[in-house]
Amino acid sequence: MGSYLVLVGGGHAHMMTLSKIHEFVSRGHRVTVIGPSAYHYYSGMGPGMLSEIYTPEEIRFATEHVVVKQGGTFVRGKVTHIDPGKRLIFSDTGQRVSYDVLSFNSGSFVPRDSISDGDSDIYTAKPIERLLEAQKRLLALCNEKRVTVGVVGGGAAAVELAGNAWRLITRNGSEAHRVVLFTGNEILERFPEKVRRAGRRSLSRRGIRIHENSTVSRVSAGEIGLRSGKTYPVDVIFLAVGVTPSEIFARSNLPVGPDGGLNVNEFLQCTEYPKIFGGGDCIYFEPRPLEKVGVYAVRQNPVLYRNLMASLENGPLMPFDPGGDYLLIFNMGDGTGIFYKKGVLLGGRLAFRIKDTLDRRFMRKFQSLE
Repeated sequence: MGSYLVLVGGGHAHMMTLSKIHEFVSRGHRVTVIGPSAYHYYSGMGPGMLSEIYTPEEIRFATEHVVVKQGGTFVRGKVTHIDPGKRLIFSDTGQRVSYDVLSFNSGSFVPRDSISDGDSDIYTAKPIERLLEAQKRLLALCNEKRVTVGVVGGGAAAVELAGNAWRLITRNGSEAHRVVLFTGNEILERFPEKVRRAGRRSLSRRGIRIHENSTVSRVSAGEIGLRSGKTYPVDVIFLAVGVTPSEIFARSNLPVGPDGGLNVNEFLQCTEYPKIFGGGDCIYFEPRPLEKVGVYAVRQNPVLYRNLMASLENGPLMPFDPGGDYLLIFNMGDGTGIFYKKGVLLGGRLAFRIKDTLDRRFMRKFQSLE
């Protein structure tokens, strides 16, 4: 009789494994996937869904359907605790699931520490489904009054959300609506200067106000407060202040890195429990800390698939090579993009068309499994 493989999360790093569940089943293994929703939304197209460039159906995978169709089992819920000694997983629905081999691709979340006095009309960059709720709320407000959107954060997600929120409210109201971005440093600080300049230029020419070196100390319904003491009234707030892995690993006494992610070795294998693997934002790659960007999760796809099968069948493991430079493309929300790789910067509509083509191709590849 085969072994029992459990996948937690249906994100980018698990896509290849999800597409090949039938291979595990045909070899006698049982496969269970645990996830909070029947669908997984592709984060790279999330800001475009906010601005109505894409529909929800265009940016999501039918995870539950794909799993069941291939002979696997889908359990809807969130993992709250793992007992690695007994090889048991506990979910928020009260279920206990046993495993022989376990893999995490459970993503990350945006910290909400700065939120005070309720969180109505405050939306985090993740989970992506929340952006659909934000879209509906903004459309309703646009019919009632002049709307001000506040975006907290200065990274790629914040810049894309600012640009796409602008598109949504100006297309469904008037130019009187406005977007204001607040960041404690410069926008796109970790990127080259030419990328930062392009980002500032794109937002500024549309009247999107950028407050750099303006650390936000608190957000509450209808207001953003800075460390300096200044406050700004807003109607809707987007929080894009970086992401952090779930606390379930530390809570379960699994080894974690400085960011709280599951500590894994070069095989994407837990450093203390060899039957536990992981990929994407929820891990800390011990050989070389990685930025939390989707490209690494995509590159981990074939390695996780091969190593999960090898672990089930006592075969040799494949090391993960993160690779070198990766392509950056931002959707700026006005039909243009910012493309950057190896010193080459490209802006305008061509940059967005390249991103759109790559994103749609990625979606078609895995949606075809449905």
